[in-house]
Amino acid sequence: MAEHFDVLIVGAGLSGIGAARHLQTHLPNKSFAILEGRDTSGGTWDLFRYPGIRSDSDMYTLGYNFKPWTEPQVIADGDRIRNYIKETARENNIESKIRCGHKVVSADWSSESATWTLTVQKTSGETVQMTCAWLMMCSGYYNYEEAFTPEFKGRDDFKGQIVHPQFWPENFDYSGKRVVVIGSGATAITLIPSMTDKAQHVTMLQRTPSYVVSVPQFDPMVRFLLKFLPEMTVYKISRARNNFITQSIFKLSKKYPNFMRKVLLKQVKMQVGPNFDMKHFTPPYNPWDQRLCAVPNGDMFKVLRKGKASVVTDHIERFTDKGILLKSGKLLDADIIVTATGLNMRLFGGMTMTVDGKAIEMNQHISYKGLMFSDIPNFSNTFGYTNASWTLKADLIAEYVCRLLKHMDETGTRIAVPERNDPSVKPVPLLDMSSNYVARAEHYLPKGADRAPWKLYQNYKADTEQLHKGKLEDGVMAFRKPHAVGAKAKASLKVA
Repeated sequence: MAEHFDVLIVGAGLSGIGAARHLQTHLPNKSFAILEGRDTSGGTWDLFRYPGIRSDSDMYTLGYNFKPWTEPQVIADGDRIRNYIKETARENNIESKIRCGHKVVSADWSSESATWTLTVQKTSGETVQMTCAWLMMCSGYYNYEEAFTPEFKGRDDFKGQIVHPQFWPENFDYSGKRVVVIGSGATAITLIPSMTDKAQHVTMLQRTPSYVVSVPQFDPMVRFLLKFLPEMTVYKISRARNNFITQSIFKLSKKYPNFMRKVLLKQVKMQVGPNFDMKHFTPPYNPWDQRLCAVPNGDMFKVLRKGKASVVTDHIERFTDKGILLKSGKLLDADIIVTATGLNMRLFGGMTMTVDGKAIEMNQHISYKGLMFSDIPNFSNTFGYTNASWTLKADLIAEYVCRLLKHMDETGTRIAVPERNDPSVKPVPLLDMSSNYVARAEHYLPKGADRAPWKLYQNYKADTEQLHKGKLEDGVMAFRKPHAVGAKAKASLKVA
């Protein structure tokens, strides 16, 4: 017989461990397990091991709302974040609930039994089935097995090494090497200053610049307040302040893009000096059409001023045996090429889904309150903010699911499903971003909509209102008891 749980959480990273802690705090009598496809917990912060790996958000907002971030660094490295996640699991006795090496292959919903049946592939090769009343996805949004690398003409001609940051070799030695990092996003901005300590020279080769902003590595206000106030109080103050600042920058960028463009470029100019060609940090798009890249203590700008690194803005013609030939005719000599070219989005760890025998195509469904989807019962997905820290939204989602499950217990219902009955609701793209990884995935992503509760807010205050205080029975969410699928529906499913 399949092992049964009240809740199954998929993913033992930052979101999954946080969801488990919220679940056992608010609903201590619920049985649950965490299924993790990899052989260890930590998610993103265990997978990525490239030099300098760090958060791109401050840790007062990327940290959980229930556990203060106590390290002095505001922008933290991967090891510290991984330790924070594992410490949270250990302190809350969650470690025993984690099933590592359990990759969910498929999930099938039955309205007759009000359960999800999961087919799980173990690392050993064994396949097992597990069932649950609620399925809580915390598996992130990108493909761990396959990163995005464009086709580069002449790739096989290059005599040096080609490395993607997502698959960084253990103990990789780049001492004294000429390194070219292809890319201009957060990964490239992180790698470049971190590699200059050993490399002969590091060049960032970008097709399109990104907006970058220098942020302090340490917070003097926090250090001062800790002398007088409890740790948790200081953490909450810092969390609220930093979230306010981030949201204000986002709103100003959307409302006054030209003004914010000038502000962002001016702070870069002050960092790189008067003789630096600002075309390398002047994007053709408006601020926050793509994420801003954080530069702790201006480390990227420091290595540029010292000549340890350089930036080239051009297009690649082809790889050669000695490096990269650019469209301009310039040749970049390289011993190592790092393809920091991005990620591939993947929903729900790549698992397939059915509801009462009908295959789910997510692009036919609309996001409900940013965590559930139209006509998919007892299913939630954790997807954090694109314009703020991921965990701000992850905490809200976990607390909302707990609130929903408690309501179902109180009303004696076992099924909760957002129903799309209003024909005037107009689907829109889920994410209002021009990033390439979003554009590549748009055809299979679920949709957003033009109004609540289907509208996806990138706003912590608005989400707090609807997820913490909004009505559960809002005329869209239907609560039911298990029921047989009608004969007509079963017939149509068989035909399909």
